[in-house]
Amino acid sequence: MNLSRIFHQPNTVRHTLCAISALAASLAIVSTNASAADAHQESPQVAIAIHGGAGTILKSSMTAEKEAAYKKVLAQAVQHGHALLKDGVKGEVAVVETIKILESSPLFNAGIGAVYTFDGEHELDASIMHGGSKNAGAVAGVKTIRSPIEAALLVMNESPHVMLSGTGAEQYAKQNGLEQVDNSVFDTEFRKQALDKAKARMEQASNGYGTQQGNERFGTVGAVVLDGEGNIVAGTSTGGMTAKRFGRIGDSPVIGAGTYADNASCAVSATGHGEYFIRYNVAADICARMKYQGLTLNDAANTVVNDVLVKAGGDGGVIAIDGKGNIAMPFNSAGMYRASIDINGKTTVAIYKD
Repeated sequence: MNLSRIFHQPNTVRHTLCAISALAASLAIVSTNASAADAHQESPQVAIAIHGGAGTILKSSMTAEKEAAYKKVLAQAVQHGHALLKDGVKGEVAVVETIKILESSPLFNAGIGAVYTFDGEHELDASIMHGGSKNAGAVAGVKTIRSPIEAALLVMNESPHVMLSGTGAEQYAKQNGLEQVDNSVFDTEFRKQALDKAKARMEQASNGYGTQQGNERFGTVGAVVLDGEGNIVAGTSTGGMTAKRFGRIGDSPVIGAGTYADNASCAVSATGHGEYFIRYNVAADICARMKYQGLTLNDAANTVVNDVLVKAGGDGGVIAIDGKGNIAMPFNSAGMYRASIDINGKTTVAIYKD
């Protein structure tokens, strides 16, 4: 072939250069698309919702300073959990680390800030469930474990059991290196005043139990997440009921009542009058309505919270998430401390009914 002849023909040269340019542009597009695909694979969709308890929470009785304090901790917790999920942390770890922030705040009825029992102590409960493995762990009636939700995770991951209680749970946590504290670490003046009021009312009514009112009956923290592996996880932690006696346990450590997760439906953490949530199996019922009746997350959660519970006389609410990252946070009380970050990164922090 006579190359000099070819390159001395202007049309041939021009056509060749155009072909080379077109090939280069095509390669660049392919490279860009591949990079975009890789980036998409490296950034899976994640979402999180949290609650700090439901109850008689009225704007008229809340100072601007106190409202700001609640919202600050809620925002801090939900953003921390979301950042962990974006970094690829497993859902159960994100749930625990998020709840530990709420357990460390005196504003909420869990860990520091937990309500007092009738005898002036604190008895703490917590649970966690993984929607993929269906594994779960819980502790109930513990007094010396710094982070009950951390102990629930330990039970789930390291023991053959689902729930441990009292001194046995404390011993197991201690043997496995979890931080132990004196029960007085959980003391707060605000909760002590609430106990005194409840006991004075009981004495006046000549009733040593069962006259708790409003927010004395419940208060909980919890988190539900969708992690980067497509698993959903739920966790809940509480100090229980003000002036509770006789080793009373509410719904928070009860799998199916206060906490439940199933990748095939949803993950739920509940807050409210625990006896009703146990009787009506609230968390699992929401998931079952999705799985067997084909309801959406929002419809299932609203039906249970605003129909079933209301008819039964049960106060409270839930946070719930499904495998697509949809979030529902219904409640039938005056307010519920709550926050969420959805799969698009939209953040919501709220207290009252909108």
